[in-house]
Amino acid sequence: MAKNKMKSHRGAMKRLRLTASGKVKRNKAYKSHILNKKTAKRKRGLRQATLLSSADLKRIKRAMAK
Repeated sequence: MAKNKMKSHRGAMKRLRLTASGKVKRNKAYKSHILNKKTAKRKRGLRQATLLSSADLKRIKRAMAK
């Protein structure tokens, strides 16, 4: 039997959510400050969550493993 279990990355767990189909949902960046110069349309788009790119998927899912 294995001695050590893999711990989940707590920072990743707080920022990312796993969907029912196994994809990873994330919030967009650039929404926290310096919002004056950003248009309302751009800020509205930043509110929408998006899926993680397939390039990062394997690494992040491993970090989120429980």
